[in-house]
Amino acid sequence: MRIYNQKRLTSHGNVEGRRMALDIIEAGLSAADPYRNAKKLVQIENGRLMIGCPDFEPEGSPRTGIDCFELGQDVERIFIFGAGKGIQRAVLALEEVLGDYLTGGHVIVKHGDGIILKKVAVTEGGHPVPDEACAEGCRQMKAEIESLHFTKRDLVFTIVGNGVSSLLTLPPAGVSLGDVGSITRILQIEKGLVTTKLNMVRNQIDQLKGGRITRLLYPARMIHLILTDANEKNSFGDSGYHGLTYSNSWLHTLPDISWTDMARTCLDECGAWERMPLPVQRYFEQDAYKNPGLTREEFEQMDCRIYGIMPGKKNYLDAAMEKAKEFGFSPVLLSRKTFTEARETGAFTAQIAKTIELEHSPFSPPCALFLTGELLVKVDGETGIGGRNQEFALAAAQVIRGSGGITVAAVDTDGTDGPGGRFHPEAWRMGCHTLAGGVTDGETWEEALRKGEDIPLALKRHDTSAALWNLDSGIWAAQNISVCDLIVVLVCCPAYN
Repeated sequence: MRIYNQKRLTSHGNVEGRRMALDIIEAGLSAADPYRNAKKLVQIENGRLMIGCPDFEPEGSPRTGIDCFELGQDVERIFIFGAGKGIQRAVLALEEVLGDYLTGGHVIVKHGDGIILKKVAVTEGGHPVPDEACAEGCRQMKAEIESLHFTKRDLVFTIVGNGVSSLLTLPPAGVSLGDVGSITRILQIEKGLVTTKLNMVRNQIDQLKGGRITRLLYPARMIHLILTDANEKNSFGDSGYHGLTYSNSWLHTLPDISWTDMARTCLDECGAWERMPLPVQRYFEQDAYKNPGLTREEFEQMDCRIYGIMPGKKNYLDAAMEKAKEFGFSPVLLSRKTFTEARETGAFTAQIAKTIELEHSPFSPPCALFLTGELLVKVDGETGIGGRNQEFALAAAQVIRGSGGITVAAVDTDGTDGPGGRFHPEAWRMGCHTLAGGVTDGETWEEALRKGEDIPLALKRHDTSAALWNLDSGIWAAQNISVCDLIVVLVCCPAYN
């Protein structure tokens, strides 16, 4: 079970609605695990390594089918390198399949993931703002790669997923980690810039991002695993192999679409250039042009395969919607690409739910409304501890106050909704440093009044974790990979009596 505190979450309020909503979320969280898919991709029989699965191939790939290698002949050494939240589950599967054939490697994951690997080194780093652990892990990884002197008889698996853009951070000479952290804080946390545009800036100021790590690994053969759907449309409207190699800015083992002038334009358009640290401004003006990202032309001269091992079919959303059907709800997908402000989206979605409850329009109850994507929060200088899914759930609670049949549950599938911290002494003692999201219902608002919790103030200060924990409504879950937010709103669930 991914959710640790389900018993506590279902001890009050609309108990039946909470139980069903959390079971639906649990089904989605459990499906967002790359372990089984990684094992489907890689197999060894009689000293022969076979890599491939048609379900994971990007459409339009120049190479398809199974790659077969005679171990010890075609391939002498095998390594794994990567970065991303929760990627160890995929690496663990490779460790188990490859066994003694695996030489080593290094991955960088988020603080709190824990270490479950035996042959591949693990560094835990900061997300969403990179910390010194990220930089040190990258320095070690870069030094190791350079010392290995790869040849065409080496095979390297790379694994990246959500969070890689923070965790894979190694600033160039003259730019400090604090300078890079300022870029993230100003552009994403304060201004709410989506990750795609943020990466167009920070990709220019790194030694490994933007495909540069792949350039370091060459001439080894490479198997690039991405913990996402290789055929899902990206923010530029492209998909498949074309989208991954022509319009990519966040899968840092693949070619990068961004360049220095594009990044500078982005900074100017959002009014952030003057706020950039002076070393960043100098780097853009003097050195960024000397540090280009990997181009598609370079990439296609290398011996590489790409596999998206979290395909859209039978994914976390499908699993959650199927569980909703089991409970008798008609699942309705409101949005697969939700990149809007969390608080406003929570309130608006709750209004839709109320209309359904009262007027049976635009959908007939009982129904389950679903949203995925990546909600946004603009903190505007506030220093509270919270997260976007927590804000969605609390903003919805204000709208559904008094409803006997609406329950809301929202989580980030990686189990960490926001940076976290010491938001509550009890939670910290129990080992909960970050909430995954929150669950609310029609009774949450009155419970908050009885307990002295000011929900509007918590939302204003973006300090939602403590409030949700005090209301026994903060979801605590095991960390794993991130494949977007998962939100469900149940309409016409039996109310607690």
